[in-house]
Amino acid sequence: MLPSNLHDWCGMKMICLLLAAICSPVFTEDWKANVVKELDALVTSCVAIPCSFTYPKDNLPSSKLRGIWHLSDPPTSLVYHEDQTRVLDNFKGRTHLLGTLGQNNCTLEMAKVKDHDSGPFCFQIELAKTNEPTRDKFSFVEDCVTLKMLHEPPTPTLTKPDTATVGRSYTVTCSVKHTCSSHQPTLTWSRSTDVDVKSYREIHSGNWEVQSILTFTPEEKDDHEDITCTATFNGMKTSTAKFTLYVKLYILDIVYFGPVQHIGRMILISILFVCIFMLKKYNMWNRNSLILFPSSSWRVTW
Repeated sequence: MLPSNLHDWCGMKMICLLLAAICSPVFTEDWKANVVKELDALVTSCVAIPCSFTYPKDNLPSSKLRGIWHLSDPPTSLVYHEDQTRVLDNFKGRTHLLGTLGQNNCTLEMAKVKDHDSGPFCFQIELAKTNEPTRDKFSFVEDCVTLKMLHEPPTPTLTKPDTATVGRSYTVTCSVKHTCSSHQPTLTWSRSTDVDVKSYREIHSGNWEVQSILTFTPEEKDDHEDITCTATFNGMKTSTAKFTLYVKLYILDIVYFGPVQHIGRMILISILFVCIFMLKKYNMWNRNSLILFPSSSWRVTW
């Protein structure tokens, strides 16, 4: 049998553990962040790192929350802080929050990306009800993002029919992917347009696509014209994609692919009409000869 004082000690220990669990400012199971693990970043451009979080307190306004981004190693190296004097010199003036902390959005934008900005970068949230240091904070060191440096921009993708037809509407689509949602790439065409429709969409977390739809009515002179789509990214890097336009002509429901073939087929049609005319004239002459010379011993037949 255990001594009575040991029973009392165990009971007090259980009470202390219960109070510690209730009063603890941090419940790790309630502190969660959703941060993309890896993201492409174009050097000299910008990158937006999507981030959201939850914390074990009632929702607080943004003024009572402090968001911090830091390197995973060492965690004291700050990439973003509302107090710029605490940020590493290399990142000063290049980072800011796109998201609203009061809406649990911790999305970070990094501008003028450098080829050594690979990270990993981690997010930390503080429940700062006052300007004084607080124990209500949590660093999501298990949910950090690594940037994959791109020195050349992505090449646009073209989607189009193989051939165009004179006088009929022709549509070609140019699209390019990027990772800076706040500064979309600009798509331009090498020719004037009848209709140019642009759209933007998120493909998956942190990856976006901008699209331009070019619609025009081709003419015969457009045959073998090179059409180019140019993507200009934030930071002024560019990439291009081009194709050669092939135009078909429709004349009298007969398809002609060029002036040489057109002349050749017209000659063949003319010869056919001449042959038919000569055949009719010959048959008429043959019938008239039978009427004029019915007893003739010779007869021409066809």
